[in-house]
Amino acid sequence: METLLLLLEMIKFEHTVFALPFAFLGAFLAARGFPGWEISFWIVLAMIGARSSAMAFNRLVDRTHDSLNPRTASRALPLGLVSTQAVGLFVLISATLFLLASWMLAPLAFMLSPLALGTVLFYSYTKRFTSLSHLALGLCLAVAPMGGWVAVRGQLDPEPITIAVAVLFWVAGFDVIYACQDVAVDRRLGLYSIPKKLGIEKSLQLSIFFHVVMVALLAYCLILFELTWVSWIGLILVAGTLVYEHRLVSPQDLSRVNLAFFTLNGVISVVLFVFVGLDLWLFP
Repeated sequence: METLLLLLEMIKFEHTVFALPFAFLGAFLAARGFPGWEISFWIVLAMIGARSSAMAFNRLVDRTHDSLNPRTASRALPLGLVSTQAVGLFVLISATLFLLASWMLAPLAFMLSPLALGTVLFYSYTKRFTSLSHLALGLCLAVAPMGGWVAVRGQLDPEPITIAVAVLFWVAGFDVIYACQDVAVDRRLGLYSIPKKLGIEKSLQLSIFFHVVMVALLAYCLILFELTWVSWIGLILVAGTLVYEHRLVSPQDLSRVNLAFFTLNGVISVVLFVFVGLDLWLFP
């Protein structure tokens, strides 16, 4: 139990909230309302399995780099609080949970599950060869609304693609902010990132651009799915939260990055889902 708790803390299990609402957003839009308890149950397990395996694999692959970074040296693996064997087993169990949940959801979901799993695991290597690793992380979470849609419809339609691209730019935007903390370490270790390539000031400007694109794409989605003023209120709140997020950080002050990265982005995904879900309930 102690090892399990360390593993869950290591992967920041509570941050599953980032992607889970977008998986449900895809499912709710596909069903034009609540998709049912059984589908919802397996979507939750699928998201837990996918994210847990990806995060644990990332910690495993990056353990050497983490030990050389003052910000991450206190993580469980660099400190030796958990073994690589325990983390590897956790990755295997989590991946199996994801595959099982995909199989229970829909035949197409199960067929696509190895591709989705491969995508989220491969992300861990991208900082070794490309500055676009932030977009690669965005692609990992962009799978969530597509997966929710497939879970309900049993087929892959073009409608949720815009949502997926919006999620991609949302994640890339806040990950660029987060990566600004590690510019010096990335240079020392030979890792790639947009802040290392462009500098912190231009990177923060690019992050703003990514989030403007995200809001524009979400606005198009509200029109595409013929949603009402309820969803527009949610989008306005999301946009306002993003503005606040960007006001928290500057090239001269990155002390509030954790608030901008962890807390506010969890709020954004939940708020958008709640307002769209309420819209679909009031105006099916």
